Amino acid sequence: MAEAKTNGQTELVFILDRSGSMSGLESDTIGGFNGMIAQHKGDGGDVLVSTVLFDHEDEVIHDRVRIAEVPTLTDKEYYTRGSTALLDAMGGAIHHIRNVHKYARPEDRPARTMFIITTDGMENASMRYTADQVRAMVKKQEKEAGWEFVFLGANIDAVQVAGGLGIRAENAVEFACDAAGVRENFASLSRMTCAFAHTGIIGAGWKTKIGEHLAKHKSGRS
Repeated sequence: MAEAKTNGQTELVFILDRSGSMSGLESDTIGGFNGMIAQHKGDGGDVLVSTVLFDHEDEVIHDRVRIAEVPTLTDKEYYTRGSTALLDAMGGAIHHIRNVHKYARPEDRPARTMFIITTDGMENASMRYTADQVRAMVKKQEKEAGWEFVFLGANIDAVQVAGGLGIRAENAVEFACDAAGVRENFASLSRMTCAFAHTGIIGAGWKTKIGEHLAKHKSGRS
């Protein structure tokens, strides 16, 4: 990425599933997200955070908020309901951030941008965007702006689904949809995104512990 033409900031966009199938994992999601944000606050990086929660609709609860000012996520914002409009959440967020960057002065444009998408099931409710449209948007931003996209999926072939959305296999991982799996997601994301904020690099082993827990879960040892 051409960091010399930017302001050195990192833009993190979290797109989090809160559909009905996530019921029972609310407290783990809230706690994991808040722990990750706290880690970033302590890390001292120059980070902007956007957070989109989606079910059959998508709701932006943080819109490019400086990391030090990100409020605590609570059950007033994160509650489970409805179905899974993943494509609409992704497409809407990419469109918004792309336009912000497009019209920003080069010195106001973040040095690096990452989208982190988590879902526990297949798309089934989007009305505004198709998979082809989202895939084209992802590939365009990856190629032209150096954006990174990371995909965490449960109860699906995460690598295959991510590939259909234009996301590279090394940036996709299947996770165990249980309390420990959700907590490990955020612990691993915390380490990876903090490092990314300083280096612009996604470490090769970022998803190792997520995969290890999934293996235990599938073998009945979790």
